[in-house]
Amino acid sequence: MPDHDQIYQSEAERYDKLVSFEDVNHNLLHTIKRIVPALTESAVLDIGAGTGRLTTMLAPIAASITATDASGAMLEVASSKLSSLGLSNWKTAVARHDELPLGNSSVDLVTAGWTICYATSCNVEGWRSNLSVIMDEIRRVMKPGGTCIIFENFGTGSSVPNPPDFLTAYYAALENEYGFEHEAIRTDYHFETVEDAVSITNFFFGDWLSTQVQASNSPVVEEWAGVWWKRFD
Repeated sequence: MPDHDQIYQSEAERYDKLVSFEDVNHNLLHTIKRIVPALTESAVLDIGAGTGRLTTMLAPIAASITATDASGAMLEVASSKLSSLGLSNWKTAVARHDELPLGNSSVDLVTAGWTICYATSCNVEGWRSNLSVIMDEIRRVMKPGGTCIIFENFGTGSSVPNPPDFLTAYYAALENEYGFEHEAIRTDYHFETVEDAVSITNFFFGDWLSTQVQASNSPVVEEWAGVWWKRFD
């Protein structure tokens, strides 16, 4: 299995190329707009923003947006993409989820895409405590009536929802302990060629997926994303 920490620190541009082929039908933005119709009035915090997959979707719509990530290299790519949009309503900050660099009750929407899972998979010691601290920080920065939306892996290379076993306890905690609503959406990858699909998926996911892609002989890689959302009082 590839070392994702190493990828995030030293191969940010290659990672950004991977996600540029994801969500071919734009279901991520459609879902966010459905959950939070008043985006144009929202101050947004995108935690674990990476190279700006969600940030660049939301910046042209939101009133303001702050992108945080533990990797400065990832945020450099995000900043470059945001600058190219010609917007001035954004900023970035290197930060962990358990110590967000914002004041109390300062944002209307928190998004977290494929990021909280790294602290809350069942093979991480103290994952329940990690989740509690992260939820406390999200609650601290959230304005009354604000919304949190979390996206996580719900099955890559699968035609049906197929969440990883090591994340199902975390997912259950979001719903049963923290009161999040949940659904699954398609976020398929559509690469330009089968050869690109094989090489680019191998970089991040490893042989198990690239071998499957090669056998399918298709540039489309099926994927599901889990969506959890909650409005805070």
